[in-house]
Amino acid sequence: MYDDTAYRWRWAALFVILAAEVMDLLDSLITNVAAPSIRAGLGGSDSLIQWLGAGYALAMAVGLITGGRLGDLYGRRKMFLIGSFGFTVASVLCGLAVSPGTMIASRVLQGLFGAVLIPQGLGIIKEMFPPREVAKAFGAFGPVMGMSTVGGPVLAGWLIDLNLFDAGWRTIFLINLPLGLAAFLGALKFLPDSRSTHASRLDFPGMIIASVASFLLIYPLIQGREHGWPVWTFVSMAASVVIFVFFGWYESRRTDPLVVPALFRKRAFTGGLGAGLAFFSGLVGFSLVLSLYLQIELHYTPLHAGLAALPQAIGTVVGFGIGGATGLAENRGRFMIHIGTLIMMAGVVATGFVLYAAGDGLSAWQFTPTLLVAGIGMGMALMPFFDIVLAGVEQHETGSASGTLSAVQQLGGALGTAVLGTIFFNQVGIAATAAVAAAGLLIAFALAFVLPRKAAHVGVAA
Repeated sequence: MYDDTAYRWRWAALFVILAAEVMDLLDSLITNVAAPSIRAGLGGSDSLIQWLGAGYALAMAVGLITGGRLGDLYGRRKMFLIGSFGFTVASVLCGLAVSPGTMIASRVLQGLFGAVLIPQGLGIIKEMFPPREVAKAFGAFGPVMGMSTVGGPVLAGWLIDLNLFDAGWRTIFLINLPLGLAAFLGALKFLPDSRSTHASRLDFPGMIIASVASFLLIYPLIQGREHGWPVWTFVSMAASVVIFVFFGWYESRRTDPLVVPALFRKRAFTGGLGAGLAFFSGLVGFSLVLSLYLQIELHYTPLHAGLAALPQAIGTVVGFGIGGATGLAENRGRFMIHIGTLIMMAGVVATGFVLYAAGDGLSAWQFTPTLLVAGIGMGMALMPFFDIVLAGVEQHETGSASGTLSAVQQLGGALGTAVLGTIFFNQVGIAATAAVAAAGLLIAFALAFVLPRKAAHVGVAA
């Protein structure tokens, strides 16, 4: 453990870790804006648009739980270097993709290396900073995440419209080349060696079982519509449920499980996982559908679509500010999650109604207020969410719990992309799609009742 004099480069190292976070956040958001342009350039069906986001999120989901343990076993600095280099190479492969298949494969590769890269930063921070500075270090994540959320879609739209070197949408991935190399070189210079003294073996069979179960759920949801929903799609989804149950049974009998089985005996934690799955499904799915509707139905340019969605991102930052200024996030976290979810649900429904009622003559200013409301609710609900869900987790279970929660967040994003994207491409209308997203948020609202009233400050950053 480093004290405040033992490691002089801790703030520079924090900057490197935050740079990696920015890369991951940008690449999880940019394809929402760029998807129509990518399909126009590469060809392929509507499912390509869904796989751009779902492939990345699904790979992150199945890799995150193992990613943190790789750092414990082999060294967090080493895994950070491998993750940042691999993520950069995968980004370049995305930018050079020549077919839908190579693009999807490159996005999956991005997600896998992202799952190796991102978990290392939290462990390194805990070891670099003395206790009195840890909160300040973790506090830097909020503004960085907020700025990335605000700037990501706009940056993607601007780069596509700018069309540097006639590269079009490819620049949104190729920009990671200088960013990734800077993060890699910064890690070589500033990151200290760091690993856990209590690391356990990797549970590769558990990871494979979870991967298969997740794939059998997401694949038919995305491809089923194009094939006319044959019997195998429903068999696949049913098999996914069976394999997830088998995964729980298998993990309960291992001495070094991927997920600590005792976590699932905690009602608050399992309820939080369900709430997170529903919340992020509605959130990510609606963001994708909104961008698609603006570009495909209303013929907005990528930059115009990115700017039109800006109020929701700004609202998220405002929602975070409300939670911090009022003290609700700390003292009445569950209440804030409920209020934020209801506000977001109202904003989503109102946005869908405005889009439906205005028709082709829609101006972005008409739905700016409703997106702002949705964003404020999202920020309010998200600020206390991770701490509240982890409130009843024992200290020795924190690593497994936070990894599982992050994985469920990514799985929710993949599920929302698959379900709401399929509904949108079935041409049922933007209002109906918004209603389904709101239904997901309503499920999250109901499941949040099992959460504790406030966090127990387990010290895990979301």
